[in-house]
Amino acid sequence: MFISPAYAQGFADPQAMMQFLPLVLIFVVFYFLLIRPQQKRAKDHKVMLGNLRRGDKVVTGGGIIGTVAKVTGDEEVQVDIAEGMRVRVVRSTITTVLARTEPVAGKDKEDAPADDAADSKDKRKGASRGVASK
Repeated sequence: MFISPAYAQGFADPQAMMQFLPLVLIFVVFYFLLIRPQQKRAKDHKVMLGNLRRGDKVVTGGGIIGTVAKVTGDEEVQVDIAEGMRVRVVRSTITTVLARTEPVAGKDKEDAPADDAADSKDKRKGASRGVASK
């Protein structure tokens, strides 16, 4: 009795739903073009920082290129930026890994099959170029 019929009919009106359709479409476009790729990029960066190891050539947020000398903890690494010049860098400021080092043979058993897979890919590439494989 206290609710007027005009308010009750407003929610079932198809025109009212059509007014919200552009807002929903804009949100969907923003999600797929902006939010989702940024979340993926952040996840990949976090994985990259977690996989840092000694010998990796890195670029810091300030543009300094160096080689990881020692991973000292969860939050910092020591980077050689010149001969005899070692600096401590917060791990999150590393933006790019330019070159990865090979893992020590026999240390990680998970890395061994990956190396075999890489060798077989190289053999296939060589065979496709006309180079004899072993």
